[in-house]
Amino acid sequence: MEVFDEKGNRYTVTLEGKITREKALCLLDVVELLGGVHDKDELRCDITSKFNKIKLIIEENFPFSWFSSKEILEVFEKKFNEQISLSTVSTYLARMTDRGFITKRGSSYNREYRTRHRKMTELAQNTMKL
Repeated sequence: MEVFDEKGNRYTVTLEGKITREKALCLLDVVELLGGVHDKDELRCDITSKFNKIKLIIEENFPFSWFSSKEILEVFEKKFNEQISLSTVSTYLARMTDRGFITKRGSSYNREYRTRHRKMTELAQNTMKL
């Protein structure tokens, strides 16, 4: 596979052997780190759009509160007028947890998430009040 980023840099990726889900997700993570890529026909590769949309929803709607994957799904479908599965939302939330953007609590059936920077933000707000 050959792809180009927004600055015109070319990346060539070759996968050999059995392609597992883990390998495919690893490749998608690399593409995501590049900020998306363009192919030779200049078509936008929209792999990160759902990730970015979910992150935007969290930042805009749940900056200081706990939220569930179902709440993210409901806001996503209303805000962007497009369908997304609960498993897809959960996958992106798991990635955000792994990257330190959000934290989680509860069992898999009652899981809630919150942005990690909450304590720092509260500390800054309390300092400003003094």
